[in-house]
Amino acid sequence: MNAHPWETPLAAVGPRLRGWGGLSDRQRGWALAALLLLALAAVALLLPWLAPYDPAAIKLSARLRPPAWEERGTLANLLGTDNLGRDVLSRVLHGARLSILIGAAVVAISASFGVLVGLVAGFAGGRVDTVLMRWVDVHVAFPGLLLSLVILVILGPGPGTVILALALNGWMVYARQIRSVVLSVRQLPYIESAEMAGARPARILLRHVLPNLAAPLITLMVLEFARVVLAEAALSFLGVGVQPPGVSWGLDVANGRNYLTSAWWLATFPGLSIALTVLAVNLAASRLRLALDPREREKEFARKLLGKERK
Repeated sequence: MNAHPWETPLAAVGPRLRGWGGLSDRQRGWALAALLLLALAAVALLLPWLAPYDPAAIKLSARLRPPAWEERGTLANLLGTDNLGRDVLSRVLHGARLSILIGAAVVAISASFGVLVGLVAGFAGGRVDTVLMRWVDVHVAFPGLLLSLVILVILGPGPGTVILALALNGWMVYARQIRSVVLSVRQLPYIESAEMAGARPARILLRHVLPNLAAPLITLMVLEFARVVLAEAALSFLGVGVQPPGVSWGLDVANGRNYLTSAWWLATFPGLSIALTVLAVNLAASRLRLALDPREREKEFARKLLGKERK
């Protein structure tokens, strides 16, 4: 035993010092996703203390100020200012909060309605199932972005109408997924036994069917959250989503596209925020699927065994 820690051979302490490098690719992806999602949650909860300025405050004397690490940049505007002198960092933080709120609202509304339709279609079967699924097919046949544009043009742009438009375009995927899960669960022996024993449909639904829906539903909701964030940014970029003085990542990317060569930071930081958010949510969804779905865990275990055998 060595008397001093600095006399310990490097090979002996290597595994303890690997840190991030000692994680597998999947673990690194999950750790990155967790960090980014925690940062988003912190922004949503602590926004009044994190944002240094009002995102709509105009200061023409400070317009197009570069980030702090560039020449002419100052720590007062860490990520620079836009063409109206508004602080880019404050706008990115407020845009994060809006994306989280819209994403959560759309997912909650579309999931609630889609799950209801899927449960009724899968459990009732027969003509009810046929009618509901043809209704779903009709909605799916319409291009999602085009339908959202039509709704927003008719009702007018704004966060509320964006939520409504995206929710109307998102419930069908829940209905299809939940129906397929219900149909597979209904064929299980204990469900058939409960039906033969005379259990009421409501009891079978609540005690036996709904618990089996949790894993696929949670994974689907997380994936749809990423889609909603991207769709909201696209609508705002096109000018039919969030309007000034509101703050949106897509709106800021649209405002900065004319300054890509002279003020690159205007579109870069909102665009990076969109990309990192979608990436983090997708990584979290894949990890959730692995954690919640027994079949995915079996596949992962088989891959690990195969990797050990090859070594």
